[in-house]
Amino acid sequence: MADTREQHDSNEENILTQTTTFTSVIPMLEELRRQKGPIDIPPGLPQSPRPPQQIKIENIMESCVFKSTLAGVLGYLLGAGFGIFTAGLDTSMPTSVSGQVDTSARAVFREMGQRASSYGKNFGVVGAMFSGTECVVESYRGKSDWKNGTLSGCITGGAIGLRAGGKAALLGCAGFAAFSTAIDYYLR
Repeated sequence: MADTREQHDSNEENILTQTTTFTSVIPMLEELRRQKGPIDIPPGLPQSPRPPQQIKIENIMESCVFKSTLAGVLGYLLGAGFGIFTAGLDTSMPTSVSGQVDTSARAVFREMGQRASSYGKNFGVVGAMFSGTECVVESYRGKSDWKNGTLSGCITGGAIGLRAGGKAALLGCAGFAAFSTAIDYYLR
């Protein structure tokens, strides 16, 4: 019983020492704050310092020019693949001027290449326009939400439809905005 009492007394002394140590830290922190201003403790886990090359690459990848270029290239590749696919499913074969159906492999591949190039350019331009516009809108607003996609969809659709006139621009704006909003709603 005496051993238990001695252990209890030594535990109380340790707790008092820890409490005293902790209470002595508070005045030190207050003095430090008075000398250097508010103490900034970053939230989350501590991170090691990043090398300048990594920061430079991150800045490049977050730029609107890079995002727009990447969307244009990937859009071109997707459009080219879609063009090849639809050309392979098309039942109308290329015809010559005489009205004869030219079923040679060369004519079929030529048609596939032309369709892949046409679809690729269209998809690439739309992707680059939308991505670039969305990045600029997001940078201007300083927020990342569904409104950025809706506004950039309207701008992109309106710009594409403007070649056909004012009514087509309004319909393009509404269509692209609705599609962008639906995609953002589904993906977020």
